[in-house]
Amino acid sequence: MLRIREIDHLVLRVRDVDAMVSFYGEVLGCPVHRIDEQNRLVQLRAGRSLIDLVPVDSEIGRAGGAPPGPEGRNVDHFCLRVDPWDAAALLAHLRAHGVEPGAVASRFGAEGRGPSIYLQDPEGNTVELKGPPDAVAG
Repeated sequence: MLRIREIDHLVLRVRDVDAMVSFYGEVLGCPVHRIDEQNRLVQLRAGRSLIDLVPVDSEIGRAGGAPPGPEGRNVDHFCLRVDPWDAAALLAHLRAHGVEPGAVASRFGAEGRGPSIYLQDPEGNTVELKGPPDAVAG
């Protein structure tokens, strides 16, 4: 049987690479890990995982069809596990960067039910920031 440990990477097709690098790097703390000039790919480090950004007008990006926008997305959402979790500090940090996050709510994730926040990146992709699982009684 195949066992999945965690998300290795995800690829977002984007219109404005610089805005996305700024958002993921400065707001969410995902620094540039590697740039692949040949494929016009920017890889950002998200903990042990990677977020790859490819321009919609690159060879890889064109293969996905129309660019992301209000009428269609390339991804419903993806979730980044945040540790340590401090909801008040996260909300303040996001707002200080001009990001209006959704409400903190308990949602199910890979480690179980726990707090999370939804927000939008500059191109309308939904990002979920996930905290630790709630304590289990008994």
